[in-house]
Amino acid sequence: MKVAVPPCGALFAKAPFHRFKDFIDLSKSRFDVLNALLDELDFHYSLVQFGENRHFFLSGQSKEKPSIVLAAHYDSVPGSPGANDNASSVFLLIAAALELKKMPNQSWLIIFTDKEELTSGESLCAQGSYLLARGLKNIDIAEADFFVFDACGRGDTLIISTATDNLIRGETGIGAAQLQETLRRLHTKAQAAADRIFGTKHFSMPTPFSDNAGFLRAGLAAGTITLLPEKEALDFARMSRVNSDYAEALVNSKFSASVDAAHIPRTWHLINSPDDTIEHLNLEIFPKMIKFAIRLATQR
Repeated sequence: MKVAVPPCGALFAKAPFHRFKDFIDLSKSRFDVLNALLDELDFHYSLVQFGENRHFFLSGQSKEKPSIVLAAHYDSVPGSPGANDNASSVFLLIAAALELKKMPNQSWLIIFTDKEELTSGESLCAQGSYLLARGLKNIDIAEADFFVFDACGRGDTLIISTATDNLIRGETGIGAAQLQETLRRLHTKAQAAADRIFGTKHFSMPTPFSDNAGFLRAGLAAGTITLLPEKEALDFARMSRVNSDYAEALVNSKFSASVDAAHIPRTWHLINSPDDTIEHLNLEIFPKMIKFAIRLATQR
């Protein structure tokens, strides 16, 4: 599979990355920049609203319902540029979509979701992906394989999240069994694509929740993809194997006295902060991440 992706040195000179800095500019509306960019790139897309949240839907040329959905939230925490969380994933998926739309008869869907970031006191039912998942169930898209891309711009090691698996492990009943089986299938699919694009440089380990939390609350299982520097990934994988409190802390978004925050990857300390800037991104990995997204969307 040959994919035309720009070298990292020319990344911000070519579409879609020529609008990346506008997207993370705190004085500008992310919705407006994304909307204008998709128009500029001549995408056929839809704006779908559930509640107060507006989601962008980009689809392939096939008239069949999508067999795979790749999602990334486009909102950010107030005061944070959100270069990694989650401008990186949005622009990687747009770049992948530019290549995917050249391929005939591909039944994929890319969704840029709104309201992933929750404010203090808000429940998962307030997350945009919760109402989105409920709506998707009514139009038969929920049968597709769902993958969430979040914070995919810093590091060199692909992470396939096991946070959802940890959360529902041990639950019983038909619904839980179906979710567990779906997660196993999604992991197998993600690992196959990772083997092809990243070789051995990928891990399965717990990560902070993203849109997969709202999806799960609505009964929809989604795989989650993120990225870390290799040392951070190795350190956290080792600590989470030794101390189960680390996985539990991620699930509950809390760090107890037994969970030393110093062992939490620095990448995760940067997100949702004013320090989540373009200077902390690893631009060299972007072409490989684009290829991974394309591989995931097209492999059968």
